[in-house]
Amino acid sequence: MAETELELPQLYLVTPPDFELSRFLDQLARVLDAHATACLRLTLATADEDRITRAADACREVAHARDVPIVIADHVLMVERLGLDGVHLGDGARRVRKTRDELGADAIVGAFCGASRHDGMSAGEMGADYVSFGPAGTTPLGDGSRADRDLFGWWSEMIEVPVVAEGALDEDTIRALTPVTDFFAIGEEIWRTDDPSATLGRLLDAMRG
Repeated sequence: MAETELELPQLYLVTPPDFELSRFLDQLARVLDAHATACLRLTLATADEDRITRAADACREVAHARDVPIVIADHVLMVERLGLDGVHLGDGARRVRKTRDELGADAIVGAFCGASRHDGMSAGEMGADYVSFGPAGTTPLGDGSRADRDLFGWWSEMIEVPVVAEGALDEDTIRALTPVTDFFAIGEEIWRTDDPSATLGRLLDAMRG
């Protein structure tokens, strides 16, 4: 009997924290056209409401034209107003239940839980559609904590809520986590390169060994 082929994780694309809109939209369209994408996350460093609104409107048009849902990082109040599909909460389980109540059952609500198994379980119990752990790769940024393969392995075996690996992803990390994650959230790893679509292609190829 033939061995069942491993179902590969899906791509969860993350915008850079700052970008020049017209140039980025061209890049975004090329990446989405070249690579099957499960979701797009708008993650902006600015607190300027007008800039966030313009970026969200433009990115939503590009994503929705390709049947890709778009979520925004943290700004719960902007989801319905801007016609977005949901929100990615960066502070673990803290706001999941309240956000689910505010946005309703159909909205995407995700939670970044660092490397905390407990926080991830709490977020899932409160109604998160997915839990994200990271950084999955090695980085000098942050407090030095890392979401290691054991965490993803335990989660994928014990918990039904989909899990996302993100942060400092490289080919080796992707290769190691492919059997134990549902999504790879990839953003800064590609946007800072000369050809984001080609860079993403190389990272995704790592899932195949």
